[in-house]
Amino acid sequence: MNKGIFSFLMLACSLFPAQQKPVQIAFLSDVHFQDLYGSFSDQGFKGITNPKTGKPTILRTMDSQLHSTRIFNENYFAFLKALDDIAAKGITIVAMPGDFSDDGQAYNIRGLHRILDQYYKKYGINFYLTTGNHDPVGPFRQEAGKDDFLGEDGNPLGIYSREYRGKANRKIITGDIAESGYLEILHELKDFGFYPKKENLFWSTPFSSGSVENYSYEQALANAGYDKRKYEVTKGFYVPDLSYVVEPVKGVWLLAIDGNIYIPKNLSENPGNPSNYKGAGIGYNNVLTHKKHLIDWVKRITSEAKRNGKTVIAFTHYPMIDFNDGATGEIKKLLGGKKWQLERVPDEEVAQAFAEAGLAVHFAGHMHINDTGIKKFKEKMLVNIQVPSLAAYLPAYKILTIQSPDRMEVTTEVLHDVPNFNELFPLYEKEYQALQKDKTKILWNKDILKTKSYRDFMLFHLKELVRLRMIPDDWPEDFIKKAGKISGEELLLLVQTKAQLKEKGIDAKAFRRWNVEDLLLDLYKFQSADELAKNDIPKERRKQYRLLEEVYANSRAEDPFIVQLKSVFKIFSQLSSGDPADHFEIDLEKQEIRRL
Repeated sequence: MNKGIFSFLMLACSLFPAQQKPVQIAFLSDVHFQDLYGSFSDQGFKGITNPKTGKPTILRTMDSQLHSTRIFNENYFAFLKALDDIAAKGITIVAMPGDFSDDGQAYNIRGLHRILDQYYKKYGINFYLTTGNHDPVGPFRQEAGKDDFLGEDGNPLGIYSREYRGKANRKIITGDIAESGYLEILHELKDFGFYPKKENLFWSTPFSSGSVENYSYEQALANAGYDKRKYEVTKGFYVPDLSYVVEPVKGVWLLAIDGNIYIPKNLSENPGNPSNYKGAGIGYNNVLTHKKHLIDWVKRITSEAKRNGKTVIAFTHYPMIDFNDGATGEIKKLLGGKKWQLERVPDEEVAQAFAEAGLAVHFAGHMHINDTGIKKFKEKMLVNIQVPSLAAYLPAYKILTIQSPDRMEVTTEVLHDVPNFNELFPLYEKEYQALQKDKTKILWNKDILKTKSYRDFMLFHLKELVRLRMIPDDWPEDFIKKAGKISGEELLLLVQTKAQLKEKGIDAKAFRRWNVEDLLLDLYKFQSADELAKNDIPKERRKQYRLLEEVYANSRAEDPFIVQLKSVFKIFSQLSSGDPADHFEIDLEKQEIRRL
């Protein structure tokens, strides 16, 4: 046996009694579940018939998927694959940090309930959910719909709730497409963390008055109701807060923080008007101003946990630490403050507030990225682990293994092969044929239907997303026009003469194999997958990028285009060299993390 592994096992044995195994928790974030094979309670439409399977299917168009930061359809199969993986590993605790549904629609919430219940009954997996900005979209139920479901003839089909009017000519009307509020989500999913279970050793909310010493299931149940879990977000406006803490196994407290903050737009409006609330996508920056009771609650919980020898693991939908590996300032300088989702970057005060409240380990989603962030404030350290989405590149989930209260291991489980991921491809073929007839539309790349694995499918999704949305929306038009298809060799020659390159022994011709389009796509790969992106970028090209980073960093040229490129390479360098984000150990005693 490897000496390092042997030493690690001996240490684990000394930290835990022989009869107590390390606790494992799987984190599945941003599943964005849409029930392909669901049904509506108020009408008979079950979808369009898939010629490959003969099954009726309710799905969105490929065109809509490739313009979105997430897919809508194939993640259904990825979710089942992830749950099968977790079951095979014998893990029985799964935490889901929000956006577990497409948009909180009743038929999707019912479908999610059905699947979670199946895995609970078959494998004994206990699920603990917290809310994201898609579930619910607003604090109260509101009429809604989508224009981009796929119709039988390959053209878009609108599915709308009763009072919602969309753009599609062909439409289905059902109340089950409305966006549920907290009340409906709590009612349907209360068995998955939002309510206590008899087998839980402890369960409480920010509004509960009891402590672990005098805990009773009956009292916890009495405090779990919808009307007992509201706070005043702004004077006269009361909205729900579904935060809770639960002890699923002895010694571990899962802290499920509801980070949604729905702020009213018009203070003169009726507080019950569902359309009068802003979305919650900004995240924790609004907690500091409109949901301060959460910080006080976290402080109370961590203090009580310390007194009673409990290990606290927190999870929320939103990140508590900047997730751009120090590149946020440079991104803002290059693209402006309203691009690259910069409005979602939490202020440093967020991390400081929660670290000082006693929080040390936090899992988050929302950004659909793989990342690890660390902040230290004197003797306090907070580690923020970003859980990737199953509905975006790189599709993965995280596993936390608690070796002891101070030592924990985090692994990233990437989904490569997913059974049935290509089941819907014949329906997309029909959509593509219909799209070809409309000369005003930009066609998506049909080669995505040739992908052989789910991982490759999601990489192709990113490639199309960058082409169709990210480049047009985020980047300065003058930069994209100048960059065009400039090759790596031309980038090199902008800041180095041929004589300088010859003197350094650099073969400029070797840089011809890629261009700026490839560079920008690789930049987004690192933003999404962190160190795991290296598997999708040729090794030789990565070396060439590092050389370009160096020569551009040393360049004193004042040409605006070169200054922009200098920023690009600086951002690239920062995003590709962050803290460990694949397999690492957290040592709370030494306040450090180590790559494994």
